[in-house]
Amino acid sequence: MNLVEDYLKIRKHSEAICEPLQTEDYVVQPIDDVSPPKWHLGHTTWFFETFILKPFAFNYAVFNDQYNYVFNSYYETIGNRVVRTDRGNLSRPSVADVYKYRNYVDEAMVTLLSSEISNEVLELLMLGFNHEQQHQELLLTDIKYILGNNPLFPIYSENHEEVYLKNDLPNEMISIKEGVYEIGYNGTAFCFDNELNRHKVYLSEFAISSALVSNADFLAFMNDGGYQNFNHWHTEGLAWVKTNHINAPMYWYLIDGNWFQYTLNGLVPLKMDDPLTHVSYYEAYAFASWKGLRLPTEFEWEVASNLFKWGERWEWTESAYLPYPGFSKAPGAIGEYNGKFMVNQKVLRGASIATPKNHSRPTYRNFFHPHLRWQFTGIRLAR
Repeated sequence: MNLVEDYLKIRKHSEAICEPLQTEDYVVQPIDDVSPPKWHLGHTTWFFETFILKPFAFNYAVFNDQYNYVFNSYYETIGNRVVRTDRGNLSRPSVADVYKYRNYVDEAMVTLLSSEISNEVLELLMLGFNHEQQHQELLLTDIKYILGNNPLFPIYSENHEEVYLKNDLPNEMISIKEGVYEIGYNGTAFCFDNELNRHKVYLSEFAISSALVSNADFLAFMNDGGYQNFNHWHTEGLAWVKTNHINAPMYWYLIDGNWFQYTLNGLVPLKMDDPLTHVSYYEAYAFASWKGLRLPTEFEWEVASNLFKWGERWEWTESAYLPYPGFSKAPGAIGEYNGKFMVNQKVLRGASIATPKNHSRPTYRNFFHPHLRWQFTGIRLAR
């Protein structure tokens, strides 16, 4: 393992994601859940500076004392910070300054990693790598939201596909026998603390679909009045539909009687065979109910995951985001990474086309509030 090469490769990928942007695109924050690309670039840099360089690099001088306030995300241990909703209100630091900050920290990190480091630093480095990869996914989905809510529907990149895997197998229900199964990460490489501890669960016999729900499948639900039929919705979900006037997945547009979808390639006719994306848990639940089926639990998904193709869309599950038996938070700021969010959220499994390579595994537990759909979320059914 060449730590310098690995570090620089990950850092350069974040900047490559931003390469197609205009300067103005870096500073936009249309909604609370979307952060400006400039902020993502600064925050991931702040992470390495705060958790590795400041405590472990000899005579390291911070780039700017005020950046701790600007780029701290949610770490109460580290101190005060800009409120999340105000990240898009900051014209300074400029985009150019953020890139100078990245170069400054990168030079210091290369110097540190060119010598022998302790196991403690190595563990923090691995967390930093995976943290930046998480933000690379957020970068791409946030950029799509920024551009996709511009009335000009600008193209991010004509070469960025939103469908990678070609599902050439028939869509069928895969049966799984009842039994006791082991769940959770079981290896020596990196994993997040919410994937631990490995434990046993009992599962009744179930079946899970070999394919994701397609755009055509969901359009049939819509044409059958799916958004209006209260029988298929949680009360909270139906209230969300009515309050927000939801009548289609995010980025779908009905133009002159034909459905179009905004993609990273711009506004294009809806491709019926493509896997559905950008739906909330509420919509996923309602669609499953309409089909007379259900969503899998995260444990069912993990047990069956080696029997179908996954990685195209984050897949909603019926599981609440809760700690595994024996879960404990690490001391200090690192302990704030996952545990503090284990309430009122649903688990998603798999990965998406926005997920960086080598950043997915069957035990990975993503989590979002039920109404969110700006990520590349999709549906796999079970019974």
